Amino acid sequence: MSNQLQDYNPSGIGEVNGNLFGLPCDYESANLIVFGVPWEVTVSYGAGTVNGPQRILDASTQLDLFDFDNPDGWKQGIFMVEIPQDILEKNTYYRALAAKIIERLAQGKQLSDTPDLTPVLTEINQVCQQVNQWLFENCQQAINKGKRVAVIGGDHSSPLGYFQALAAKYANYGILHLDAHADLRDAYEGFEFSHASIMFNAMKIPQISKLVQVALRDISHDEVQMIEQSDSRIIAYYDPAIKQKLYSGTTWIDLCREIISHLPEYVYISFDADGLDPKLCPSTGTPVPGGLELEQTFCLFRELVNSGRKIIGFDICEVGDGEWDGNVGARVVYKLANLMDLSQQKI
Repeated sequence: MSNQLQDYNPSGIGEVNGNLFGLPCDYESANLIVFGVPWEVTVSYGAGTVNGPQRILDASTQLDLFDFDNPDGWKQGIFMVEIPQDILEKNTYYRALAAKIIERLAQGKQLSDTPDLTPVLTEINQVCQQVNQWLFENCQQAINKGKRVAVIGGDHSSPLGYFQALAAKYANYGILHLDAHADLRDAYEGFEFSHASIMFNAMKIPQISKLVQVALRDISHDEVQMIEQSDSRIIAYYDPAIKQKLYSGTTWIDLCREIISHLPEYVYISFDADGLDPKLCPSTGTPVPGGLELEQTFCLFRELVNSGRKIIGFDICEVGDGEWDGNVGARVVYKLANLMDLSQQKI
């Protein structure tokens, strides 16, 4: 425990000090570094997730810090790097340009029919890559200093740079992906780094040996085909099938253990808020009826740790621009931070 936390009272009032959960930490003293990525340039439905990092930060000081899985988890030290205003400003500018392309496509026109927007699309893809590179470099720097890392989006395109940074450290790791959507579209709407393409892009990283997706319920024919033709590199647990098993008497614990059995020793958790029941994420970008309860997801993560696997990183994305959304998102961040800490204590 760092000197800054020695005299900290976790039962005290949450201090609004610019850091997650009001913890008195800085970059050097914290074991977990959190990067907010205020980016949603390619969102295709509802906007607002660009403010997810700020909403989670604002809500986090309202949480009590006793965690039933890791009561001393706060002692690890958690520090959230200042949300980059330059990325936020770029998002505002390029989001307006991307909306023009999306509007043309919604009118039934093809990208080939919009030569005036071709250079705009190229520029958007380039700036998205710049954001990926920014995150890659910052995550790699933190990892090289022995830090753990978490990412708060933004839309679900946000964590790609972190995937790549982990691939530089781990020769083989898996992703446990909670989402209403498979995100396996190839350059959705022409955007190479679309939020709907994050797992398609992840599959280009050879070190990611397994992708296990849970709570999928809004999916395209092409994505189902990609899953079925992946030679079991991608395992999908569709929400209707999950519910049917639960209704038939299968316990959630047993199903969690089955889901986890597909994963390798090192596991990254990618948590899209819309994987939850929409009552828990009403302002998310693309809400879908169905999904999981929050405690169901925590049970799944808990069983992952109980299995002896190691959580090597996580993200939470698509948290909407609402106070309740931020509250739920902050609880996800704290739980995953504490379970990651617990899993790595067993190394």
